[in-house]
Amino acid sequence: MVRKIVLSLIAVLALGLYAFAQNKQVSGTVSDANGNPVAGATVMVDGTSIGTTTNAAGQYSLSAPADGTLSVTFIGYVGQQLPIAGKSRIDVTMHEDTQAIDDVIVVAFGTSKKEAFTGSATVIKADDIAKSQQSNVAQSLAGKVAGVQISNESGKPGANPIVRIRGFSSINAEKDPLWIVDGTPYEGDLNNLNPNDIESMTVLKDAASNALYGARGANGVIMITTKKARGQEATISVDAKWGVNSRAMESYDYIKSPAQYYETYYSSLSSYYRSQGMSESAAHAMANKNLAASKNDGGLGYMVYSVPDGQSVIGTNGKLNPNATLGNHIFYNGQDYLLTPDDWEDIAFRSSMRQEYNVSVSGATDRSTFYASFGYLNNEGITENSNMERYTARLKADYQAKKWLKVGANAGYANFTYNSLSGDGQGNSSANIFAFTTSVAPIYPLYVRDGQGNIMKNDAGITMYDYGDGMNAGLTRPYMPNANGLSDSRLNTNRSEGNAFNGTGFFDILFLKDFKFTFNAGISLDETRQTTVQNPYYGQFAGENGIIGKYHTRDFSHNLQQILNYTKVIGKHNINVMLGHEYYQRRQYLLYGSTANMFSPDNDELAGAVIDKQGATSYVTTYNNEGYFGRAQYDYDGKYFASASYRRDASSRFHPSHRWGNFWSVGAAWIVNKENFMSGTHSWLDMLKVKASIGSQGNDKIGNYRYVDTYRLASSNGEMSVAFLQKGNPNITWETNTNFNAGIEFGVLQNRISGSIEYFNRKTTDMLMAFPTAPSLGYSSYYANVGDMSNKGIEIDLNFTPIRSKNVQWDISVNLTHLKNKITLLPPERRTLQVDGYNGYTSGIYFYGQDLPMYTFYMKKYAGVSEDGRSMWYKNEGDTRTTTTEYSEADDYLCGNAIPDLFGGFGTSVSFFGFDFGINFNYQIGGKVYDSGYAAAMSVPTSTGSIGVNWHKDMLKAWTPENPNSNIPRLQYGDLNATDTSDRFLTDASYLTLQNINFGYTLPSKFTQKFGVGKLRIYLACENVFYWSKRKGLDPRYADNTDSQGVLGTANAATYSPIRTISGGINIQF
Repeated sequence: MVRKIVLSLIAVLALGLYAFAQNKQVSGTVSDANGNPVAGATVMVDGTSIGTTTNAAGQYSLSAPADGTLSVTFIGYVGQQLPIAGKSRIDVTMHEDTQAIDDVIVVAFGTSKKEAFTGSATVIKADDIAKSQQSNVAQSLAGKVAGVQISNESGKPGANPIVRIRGFSSINAEKDPLWIVDGTPYEGDLNNLNPNDIESMTVLKDAASNALYGARGANGVIMITTKKARGQEATISVDAKWGVNSRAMESYDYIKSPAQYYETYYSSLSSYYRSQGMSESAAHAMANKNLAASKNDGGLGYMVYSVPDGQSVIGTNGKLNPNATLGNHIFYNGQDYLLTPDDWEDIAFRSSMRQEYNVSVSGATDRSTFYASFGYLNNEGITENSNMERYTARLKADYQAKKWLKVGANAGYANFTYNSLSGDGQGNSSANIFAFTTSVAPIYPLYVRDGQGNIMKNDAGITMYDYGDGMNAGLTRPYMPNANGLSDSRLNTNRSEGNAFNGTGFFDILFLKDFKFTFNAGISLDETRQTTVQNPYYGQFAGENGIIGKYHTRDFSHNLQQILNYTKVIGKHNINVMLGHEYYQRRQYLLYGSTANMFSPDNDELAGAVIDKQGATSYVTTYNNEGYFGRAQYDYDGKYFASASYRRDASSRFHPSHRWGNFWSVGAAWIVNKENFMSGTHSWLDMLKVKASIGSQGNDKIGNYRYVDTYRLASSNGEMSVAFLQKGNPNITWETNTNFNAGIEFGVLQNRISGSIEYFNRKTTDMLMAFPTAPSLGYSSYYANVGDMSNKGIEIDLNFTPIRSKNVQWDISVNLTHLKNKITLLPPERRTLQVDGYNGYTSGIYFYGQDLPMYTFYMKKYAGVSEDGRSMWYKNEGDTRTTTTEYSEADDYLCGNAIPDLFGGFGTSVSFFGFDFGINFNYQIGGKVYDSGYAAAMSVPTSTGSIGVNWHKDMLKAWTPENPNSNIPRLQYGDLNATDTSDRFLTDASYLTLQNINFGYTLPSKFTQKFGVGKLRIYLACENVFYWSKRKGLDPRYADNTDSQGVLGTANAATYSPIRTISGGINIQF
């Protein structure tokens, strides 16, 4: 017995020694096509449990049979099968599996295989987001997604863009898309999301994609997915960038020379005096006399040139006296003042710094993943006291607690501070430095200077700014007296600071083999404290010794979801059914107070001033949404796909009897190239998919409490009273958006050429509009569902890869969208005016007519210049069109619309031997824009308040007897209506923007590995590089802030300019 045991042990030992003798130590490096290490790749010996993962340098080592086979896999790459064949070193090059990467897209309440998806969606990946160098994730969409338009009200740091998906669904209701962050609705500021934390953004555009969001999905949905770990090896990533900000938008071609401005203004005065019957010499003398007189005499108020006694500033030839000297001494109240002009723009605008740092750590085990990040951004504006500072942090983790239980959480935090201009870089107020510097004549000084030219200070040691209110040698500026935009930007305060938190938690339970139950809970909290200070030294609030204002806002929302999924595979049949419930609540709080008579400018708390302004107020608003939903998806043999979804939704914005609505979608897709009859195309045709969907979504974005009458408390003779605020309508309900989508997706030549072509037709019914009423009722309008609208168009996405090799890849992408918008129904009460057979109503410069685009311009048509130099416009006399020089006699006409014929983007990227280069353009073709900035720069003074406004150089081309063929009317003081609204200032809204350029180099891994670095990339980038439009100074991407619709129908030079950023950075991965 003992002998048998011994022999058995010897046999087992011999067998083990034999097996050991057949194993080899195999090591190597796993890298991508560019030579970068792939950390966390799985290296296994086929048919065994022997395996390991690569470290940060992409290296691995294991003991394996000499005749075995290595299997190397990593998410997003094509797996490799490599025979060992007795080798001790096997290096592996992994290639991206573009089909696998793109195979799964994020959709409503889950994910879907791209080939099975019957709707319309576009995915923007992390690399595209990172290379855009934007602080706001929404800006990364510009030019990248067909059907998406990005416009802006301001270019200031921290401004949010306006996003429109497939047109404009409503006249009065909001048109913003719904944002979803990791499955939870997000209503916070997009600036509080760090783009470096984002894995992808998916833009959902049609009913099959959006119907499950019910009353909130009509304007499209944008899904943000944050990053998570890839691979089991812990990875540390550090990204740092430093840049310089500068003004990206040029000013209009204004008159910059004081001499030229005086000459031009002299011309307007002398023309006026001649029109009053004066002789040439008398008009010359009177114009010189009043050139710098007070505004009551038509004068500019300031003269910054000195001339010898007895000589005039402007000669009889209309030119500046050659003996004139710039700088004029004026003695006033015993003080010598030197009047000399300043270049306001040169002083007001600056180059500034932008710096950003991001650190992230991620990793995984066989049961858990984690991702943690920290970010810092300091983005200075191009004016003083305008900047954005942000700290962000994110922690994301999940854990497979049991085979049947998975739990996870995702929390994001942001601490932010925004300093904005006193006028917020918007509007035409004196506090807006962009408005002030572009509109004030180049003759006015910015500072008060003594006789030696030194800038003076007041008794408190504060710089003395020329407010045009008499403090500078007793002189008064006609244009914006008691104002100085630069002083306001320096001495006033407009600061917002706060904290934002968003978090989600979930658990998944698997049961009965084919079922999964998911519970999601999410919250979002945004606390903001805004401080405004109107300085006590100068300006309109100096008499009150300054004013302090405080705003405290709190925005809290929570979301609960319960989702049950059933998935079953029966042969070639694949079935998925989902049922769910969602509850969402958002509550907003505001608290405001203000005080006057400040004790010290260093104390900006309400207690730092002693007079209550009686401006205190507070309120709370609440919005609730609840829905029950379901979705069924089916595919057969991976070729035929069908889906259907339904949601019954309730919104608190409607009366309880009209609160619930039903939304649905159906869709189908067919992978044609998988059919047997297509077998002859398999060598070159990779994908041919035909799809279609139809369904409905709702829009409830009209504000809270529109269905009830609301009142406000008021004071009448010291007694409490109640004042009517808003007339409610209990019968209002959702706008309904019925959306049809059809398209094809294709790929040929190993997907070297791929793309999609889609047709969409969005029909809005029960459009919410302000319904007019008789004034005798005590209110002018109330909301009602009384209109219809359509948006239809074609989207084309094309991608080309001319070169794809081991070391070189060249990609080209193009997208374009053609959109047609039409108002298809207006109520009789809104069809109050008929123009050219169209019935509708006017609002501002627009005519809202049935069967016309929403943004149709309606104004007088400019007819040129009369023989005596006056403006002419067209008018109708019966069936004949004639001209008139009387603006009030002219007729209004339809003058085109603001919606472009074509918009989109294109770009190219090249990677070669570690270098990478990318360039992206945005464009818009067609449409019109009312150039109000140019109109203001071409206006002549018609009142004392408009004297001293700067002019465009085109004014120098105005009609004169010597220039009778000019299309610009005569320059004559007091010429009423010369520049009133007409299509003279309608301009082609086409533009081309070089949005960004980036260039980088990734060092070879064989070099960086010596220092324990897995990847090191250095790069340069430029954002907002260049733009072209029909006129210097006009940027149709930036809308006049008075246009709340978010369409580029009007443009204004007073908008905070877009910022150009040139930056360099380094990215390191360990």
